[in-house]
Amino acid sequence: MADVSHELQAVTKAFSGLGVDEKSLISIAGKWQHDHKNSFRKASPSHFLADKERHFEKWNEQQVELIKHEALRFKSALVLWTMHPWERDARLLKEALIKGPEGYNLVIEIACSRSSEELLGARKAYHSLFDSSVEEDVASHVDGHKRKLLLALVSAYRYEGSRVHDGNAKSEAEVLHRAINNNISDDDEELVRILCTRSKLHISAVFKHYKQLFGKDLSEEFHGNLSLKAALECLVIPEVYFSEVLDAAMREGATDFTQEGLTRVIVSQADGNMEEIKAAYHNLFGAHLSHKIEETCLGNFKDFLLTLVARGE
Repeated sequence: MADVSHELQAVTKAFSGLGVDEKSLISIAGKWQHDHKNSFRKASPSHFLADKERHFEKWNEQQVELIKHEALRFKSALVLWTMHPWERDARLLKEALIKGPEGYNLVIEIACSRSSEELLGARKAYHSLFDSSVEEDVASHVDGHKRKLLLALVSAYRYEGSRVHDGNAKSEAEVLHRAINNNISDDDEELVRILCTRSKLHISAVFKHYKQLFGKDLSEEFHGNLSLKAALECLVIPEVYFSEVLDAAMREGATDFTQEGLTRVIVSQADGNMEEIKAAYHNLFGAHLSHKIEETCLGNFKDFLLTLVARGE
């Protein structure tokens, strides 16, 4: 009976977490007889509801939908991995705009963390897939003061050379400091101009001068505005931004959309700056990213993510 109890616990665990542990389900549940299945139903009140009038245990419908959803995570990750990066980003942008305000940071992530050519490619793919432009869909889906910032970001084609005018960078650090002292908003014209037209190296220089002049990181100054903070981090310290997205995705109680950040970041960054992300994650959260994935994910989904994370090692 001890072995049966252990198997019941293993199968219950296989239906939990980020992903479904297909290997455990096949190796254990595939051999069960009628009595084993009956014991599992009775011992799993979180998965089954007792119909006391008719004397049987029925699946909790919400749990069924959750398991179906979790089983798709591996397949979804594999599809994203094999997709052309332009198409992947275009589809993610569309999903983010349909999602509404919860998706705005994903729009910012793609607009600010990709190169100019990568963002241009995503915009071309968007035309092909949806018979509209990213710009017109941002303009029609995003309301209020965030529209100006998001529209400028997705429209950007930044200079990517090595030239930086240090005097201008220092001057713009002072401009931002004055704006912050006046309760800066994300439709401030000077802020939008700097964040949406300057090269990433130039904005990094602004970031450096701000720290030297005023003793604070710009990202700390934007802590009350998640859109501005996300844009700045994606432009200057993307490894920090992506680490924060990964941590949020693996927290207990995260929404489905937030959980999807785990797949999105690992798939999109596996051939990019994954080593920097892993170092930043360890520095910020005191744990190795691969260990955290081991703890929170299951089955083929877990194995696939760990394979991608280890590509650069």
